[in-house]
Amino acid sequence: MKIAILSREPNNYSTRRLVETAETRGHRVEVLDTLRCYMNIASHCPSIHYEGLELGTYDAVIPRIGASITAYGTAVLRQFEMMGTLALNSSVGISRSRDKLRALQLLSRHGLGLPITGYAHSTRDVPDLIKMVGGAPLVVKLLEGTQGVGVVLCETEKAAESVIEAFIQTNNNILVQEYIREANGADIRCVVVGGKVVAAMRRQAQEGEFRSNLHRGGSAEAIEITDQERDTALQAAKIVGLDVAGVDILRSARGPLVLEVNSSPGLQGVEGASGKDVAGKMIAFLERKASRKHKPAE
Repeated sequence: MKIAILSREPNNYSTRRLVETAETRGHRVEVLDTLRCYMNIASHCPSIHYEGLELGTYDAVIPRIGASITAYGTAVLRQFEMMGTLALNSSVGISRSRDKLRALQLLSRHGLGLPITGYAHSTRDVPDLIKMVGGAPLVVKLLEGTQGVGVVLCETEKAAESVIEAFIQTNNNILVQEYIREANGADIRCVVVGGKVVAAMRRQAQEGEFRSNLHRGGSAEAIEITDQERDTALQAAKIVGLDVAGVDILRSARGPLVLEVNSSPGLQGVEGASGKDVAGKMIAFLERKASRKHKPAE
């Protein structure tokens, strides 16, 4: 297959692994800077141009779209889809996952376990919002935040009121969530590929920190997940509409709770911790998806 990878970071671990793995399996791969792609949106012959030239056809596209360029990146991906290119993850699934509030509402509708989450617009509603999630300590999250940026643990209700009001008054959209004390600063990242959990790791926050993100200095180790955790991860990816996803789960007294569903999970941490060839699983799934697409109808 001829495969395009949409990535602004051709030299990062995840992109390099996908390129190397795909080429080893006999595919032709090109990495395209998402923001350098521009589109001709025509009724009969939509096209994508890149560095002054019209791109040819690709059999498949692997989107590695950063959160900061979600709107433009999903527009480029939609153009590939309009042109009949097979996408590893759909533009719809990526858009759903990046809208954290929408994703949580979808998961809630299907009855998946979630931390109690509040959302409000007016500072006048802050006291009841805090009460709604069980009081302090609680977690405040920017809707647009990634890799632990914009996530604040508020130990007291006064601190929570100050943080929430500051975010709201500066026109930031936030979620307020209960703090799951029994998780002890750890979460589980399950990587789902094609309806299977292909790797999992436990991430532990460093001392004095509650965010377990590896970018925040957290550590990672392989973990055996329970059947309930596996089912939760698979359901979460399916509900959001992603074939490839990193599903972050907290272990709580009431069972697994979904924190987030990530449409472009990083590969370095989970491959290093689990010893699994996640990039290989992704390319193998893309091959199977392509073969189903081209299989003649019986």
